[in-house]
Amino acid sequence: MTVRIAQISDTHLSEAKPFFNTNFARLGEALHEAAVDLVINSGDISLNGADLDADLRRAHGLHEALDLDWLAIPGNHDIGDSQGIGSKQPIDEDRRARYRAVFGEDYWAHDIPGWRLIGVNAQLAGSDLSADADQSNFVRQAASTANGRSIALFVHKPLYDASPAETALDGRFLPPAARGGLLSTLSGATLRLVACGHVHQFRATDGGGWRDVWAPSTAFILPDFFQPTYGPKVVGYVDHAFHANGTVESQLVRPPGMTLHNIETIPEAYGDLRAHKH
Repeated sequence: MTVRIAQISDTHLSEAKPFFNTNFARLGEALHEAAVDLVINSGDISLNGADLDADLRRAHGLHEALDLDWLAIPGNHDIGDSQGIGSKQPIDEDRRARYRAVFGEDYWAHDIPGWRLIGVNAQLAGSDLSADADQSNFVRQAASTANGRSIALFVHKPLYDASPAETALDGRFLPPAARGGLLSTLSGATLRLVACGHVHQFRATDGGGWRDVWAPSTAFILPDFFQPTYGPKVVGYVDHAFHANGTVESQLVRPPGMTLHNIETIPEAYGDLRAHKH
C-alpha cells in the first residue's frame, strides 16, 4: 500500500495582504487533481500570524476550504522565531497560545502503513518555554513506540546545511542546541526522512542515514543577494509516496498556473529586503 502525501510549505497566507492566496487556490486545484491522501504544511502557513490573529484565521480557513485531510506545523511567521538569534518576533507563551487557539496542537504524530509521521514545532525546540520539555518527551515517546515503523520527521527549518556538526547560529537552519536536542529524542529510531521548508527552495540529499527533503514555497522565492542557492528556486510542493515497506519516494511538483513571485518585488509583504539583508 502507498500513501500519497503532499508536503506544502511557506504558503504565507493573509487576510489584509493576500498576495499569495491565489497561488494557494491554484495549488488546491492541483492537489485535488493529483488525488493526494493527505496534505502537510511544514510551516509559515501565514504571512504574519506571529502578530496577527486575522492572518492565522485566514490561513486556517483556506486550508479547511481545500476539502482535503491536512495537518500543519508552525513556522517562524506563525508562532515566532527561535530564541537567541536576534529575531524581532521570538516565540513566547502568547504567540504559542494564539497559534494553538486556531490550529490546535503545534506538535503531533500520525501513523500510516509502515510509517510514523512526527511533526514538531521547530521554534519551540531549545526555547525557554516549559512546553519545550513536553515536546521532547512526546517525540521521544513517539519514536520509541513506533513498533518497527519508519519515522518521517516534519520540521519547519532544515536541521543543517551539510552536517549536524555545524555551529552557525542564524535564522536559516535550526540552532545547534535545538538540533542536538531534537536528534537525541530520535536516538535509536528508524529515521528515514526529514522533511522541512523555510528556505523557499527544493533540495533532496542523503545524510545521517536518512533523506533530507526541502519543500519549496507555494508563495514566492527569495533573491540571490538575500539567500544562497541550495537548489531550484521555484514555487510548488513535494509529493511523497510512502510505501508500507518503510521506503519513500519524494518528487518536486510545479503545478500549472502558479505565479513565480519574487519577494523583492513585493515590499508591501515584508518590507525592503535590501534594508535587512542577512
